[in-house]
Amino acid sequence: MRNRDLSFWLFLTPVLLSLFLVVIIPLLYGTVYSFTNWNGLKATEFIGFQNYIDLFKEEEFRASLWFTIKFTVVSVILLNFLGLGLALLVTTKIKTNNLLRTIFFMPNLIGGLILGFIWQFIFISAFSSLGELIGAEGLQGWLSTTETGFWGLVILSSWQWAGYIMIIYIAYLENIPGELLEAAEIDGANAFQRFKHITFPLVAPAFTVSMFLTISHSFKIYDQNLSLTGGGPFNSTQMVAMEIYKTAFSENQMALAQSKGIIFLIIVAVVSLTQTYFNKKREVDL
Repeated sequence: MRNRDLSFWLFLTPVLLSLFLVVIIPLLYGTVYSFTNWNGLKATEFIGFQNYIDLFKEEEFRASLWFTIKFTVVSVILLNFLGLGLALLVTTKIKTNNLLRTIFFMPNLIGGLILGFIWQFIFISAFSSLGELIGAEGLQGWLSTTETGFWGLVILSSWQWAGYIMIIYIAYLENIPGELLEAAEIDGANAFQRFKHITFPLVAPAFTVSMFLTISHSFKIYDQNLSLTGGGPFNSTQMVAMEIYKTAFSENQMALAQSKGIIFLIIVAVVSLTQTYFNKKREVDL
């Protein structure tokens, strides 16, 4: 028993040490600096909550926060809908289900920056050419407006992450006892009734996990935002992560950027933990 405890802590120590050095210490230092006027160069001066007061006065920060919230709401709904739909498709008795799983998951293996540039080419060149061909003006200049730029980011995020969320739902769908579905079918329940009363309640844990992942992912998107729209036009598609980066490294207001980061962390933590709490209460145990 003592050897097991020793080996447990021996393997766990590097992880805890990395977490402490990479996450905990920078967070503590950043919290302290957020109460100063540090710009990355000169000595700091304690200014209290002034940075936190100033950040809510910034129209650009408020606009980026609102844009991020809208993007997160739409993306979370769409990703979970697509992920569950794809999972239901590939768990049916079709010969190509393994091939389809691979195809649907492959976009998640592409890096965010590369993915953004790929879709930028599709939206600008391919959509414009198609628009000219069929006479649809709405397909031209797809990333030149706030509305189309918003949906461009949603499409990109959904295409990349739908396969990943699909894998989570597959793991729970394949654990549903076949006897339950067979008994419901014998009793006369149609496909929709079996899904509503058996399948959906039993995959509720997957919904909790995927909601947590999609919320945290959607809130903190940076690289796709940078490569697809660059925050344009006129910063109207700029998400919070990009706005914080610009505050820190373009405007050299490190302390202000750190205070924005802390507020952002609190918002994401509250939203994620709240949805996890309420979703956990709806879960059904087998």
